[in-house]
Amino acid sequence: MQKTCKRKQLQLDGRSQKTPKSTTEEPYPCHHRPTPEECRAVRDKLLALHGFPPEFLKYRRHRLIKMEPFSNKAQSEPLINSEDGDHKEESVLDGLIKIVLSQNTTELNSQKAFASLKSVFPTWEDVYAAETKSLENAIRCGGLAPRKASCIKNVLSCLHERKGKLCLEYLRDLSVDEIKSELSNFKGVGPKTVACVLMFNLQQDDFPVDTHVFEIARAIGWVPAVADRNKTYLHLNRRIPNELKFDLNCLLYTHGKLCRKCTMKGSSQKKLTSKDCSCPLSVNVVKG
Repeated sequence: MQKTCKRKQLQLDGRSQKTPKSTTEEPYPCHHRPTPEECRAVRDKLLALHGFPPEFLKYRRHRLIKMEPFSNKAQSEPLINSEDGDHKEESVLDGLIKIVLSQNTTELNSQKAFASLKSVFPTWEDVYAAETKSLENAIRCGGLAPRKASCIKNVLSCLHERKGKLCLEYLRDLSVDEIKSELSNFKGVGPKTVACVLMFNLQQDDFPVDTHVFEIARAIGWVPAVADRNKTYLHLNRRIPNELKFDLNCLLYTHGKLCRKCTMKGSSQKKLTSKDCSCPLSVNVVKG
């Protein structure tokens, strides 16, 4: 690896220095939750409460399009609104940078940061050639601009050095383990970011664990109380049926943002109060 790729950076999403040798090992083999029945019950209850989150519909459409030629059975319920207008699939590199910009900020601010970035620098070649300070200024509205700019520059520099072009589309032809290995070479790109790229941009059956998903999983007993986020990720990816992962992940994330009973953190978004609803993720509901 070239010097640029080895440069030390602050991690953006909690990546530890050591990661498990196997991405499929089970950290809690004696913890038999969640069951497939629990996963489906929670998915259905959250869907009834929130509807499917509109910001994820375009990604869901691309998943179903990819699955259609290979299976005659429905992978999950048809939740796509046919009038949702964004049919163009974003590039893998666009998706990765969007996820980097979403770290430690609100969804609105990360969207503004990406729009500003693309407005100032129309192509990734422009970003690669730009001064780091100029990049920082372009994404400053998303917060943590120096760290995120450093991560973005590192990704682009490594791609240019290793592949000769600024493109990640080659990942579509690799296995999940190969994709994880490739993306983990980029400093500042940790397990959650890799899992998000797998699920949203590469249509793979993966289950990212962000703060909302982690807190809910512990609260309803899907992982032991002592679990950390990395082990929660490994455990849930083993326990949750592949055909439910995408919908359940999007719904848990959305519920964690909106339900006061499921998170202790504040949010700029409107929260569901006890007057608005009774949280469906109580122990008596989620235990099959």
